[in-house]
Amino acid sequence: MYPFPLSLFPLFILLITLFLSTPSVSTNQHAPKIQNLTQPITNMNPHELETLFKIMESMSNDQNWRTTHQNPCQQGSSWLGIECKKSNLNNMYHVTRLDFGTHPNPTCKKTATFPSLIFQLPNLESVFFIQCFAQTKTKIYVQENRVLSSGSSSSVLQQLSLKSNPALVGIIPPQISSLKSLQILTLSQNSLLGQIPVELFSLSSLVHLDLSYNKLTGKIPDQIGNLKNLVDLDLSYNSFTGPIPNTIGQLGTLQKLDLSSNSFTGKIPETIETLHSLNFLALSNNKLSGNFPKGLNKLQGLQYFLMDDNPMFVTLPKEFSQLQKLQELRLAGSGYSGKIPPSYSRLTNLTTLSLQNNRLTGEIPVGFSGFLHMYHLNLSRNFLAGVVPFNSSFLKRLGRNLDLSGNPRLCLSEANGVYLGVNVCGSKNSTSNSITMPLKNKSEASCGLIRSLFLVCALCITVALYPLLFFA
Repeated sequence: MYPFPLSLFPLFILLITLFLSTPSVSTNQHAPKIQNLTQPITNMNPHELETLFKIMESMSNDQNWRTTHQNPCQQGSSWLGIECKKSNLNNMYHVTRLDFGTHPNPTCKKTATFPSLIFQLPNLESVFFIQCFAQTKTKIYVQENRVLSSGSSSSVLQQLSLKSNPALVGIIPPQISSLKSLQILTLSQNSLLGQIPVELFSLSSLVHLDLSYNKLTGKIPDQIGNLKNLVDLDLSYNSFTGPIPNTIGQLGTLQKLDLSSNSFTGKIPETIETLHSLNFLALSNNKLSGNFPKGLNKLQGLQYFLMDDNPMFVTLPKEFSQLQKLQELRLAGSGYSGKIPPSYSRLTNLTTLSLQNNRLTGEIPVGFSGFLHMYHLNLSRNFLAGVVPFNSSFLKRLGRNLDLSGNPRLCLSEANGVYLGVNVCGSKNSTSNSITMPLKNKSEASCGLIRSLFLVCALCITVALYPLLFFA
């Protein structure tokens, strides 16, 4: 064994130092890449990001949201159902919209319940839960003390839409009034109970309020008149009772009012004449009665008036003839009596007129034949009489959309091959509801009479000879 030269010892130390230091530099160079793979740099506030992940995990199991969308607000992200906006203050992205339940947005799992955590997203503007809560019963829970958790003066939520959720039960929480920026509130086709909380009518920014197709009860509070900016109000298909409040006339910007399929009583309030922007009014299937408002003719923007199935028992108001923009007028099953006002012929924009199942008398106004846009006319089950004033082109154009049946004293001047439920004038079957085709000439009538007499005689002879044949 050769001894190690002492003169080379310093060189040996230098080589060892270089060898040990080289890996250290390499590790430092790759360290940032390893950190990016384990803890990705996001453009969101960490607390907001964590809240979003918790919401997604509680609502949907379509994906493992933490791994597939580690940076959900990244531009070009494939995460459907979420929208983000960049803040000018800190260049951070914030969630502004969540949309669950319908394709292509994330679907909701069977155990999903209403996530009150949404109110902890400080910049959230719109929320949609459509067909989400179908099996696991859940309630709307607004944490009032958390609405202001972002430090802002008020919530920025503008739209809350919870629709077609049969397992969404309970009351509308009064705390919903904390959402002061709310403009659109849709709670339709759920299983909500109880009365409308008075606090809801403090949401002065509301433009659209839809509580239809629930199990809501009680009277409509007078405070509804506080919603001065309301354009669309739909309370249909509930169990509301009592009168329609007079304060409804304070909703000067209202364009659509749907109160159908409830149990409202009393008269239509006189104040409704102030709703000059109204173009759609539906009051069908209630218990309304009495005379119409005197100022009904002031609703010059009205295009749709639907008021079937109410115990009105009055004559048809002539004021309807002054509403020139009317396209649909439905007044069926409400006990109206008297004649159909001839002035209704002025409604040249009518496409649908339903007056069936009433007590109307007299003749059909001749002017009705001038309805050029009409495609549905139902005058059946009344006491109308006289000759139907429609020409063949009108009858063919409406076809099966014209129903005159149930008026025994009504008749057609001639048969046309279209079933209308009335007879041909002068036919013997005047009490029948079917069309009788007229005979073409006298010879055909004579032949028909001879055939009838022959059949009667043959029957008599058979009856007379039957005992002889039996005992033969």
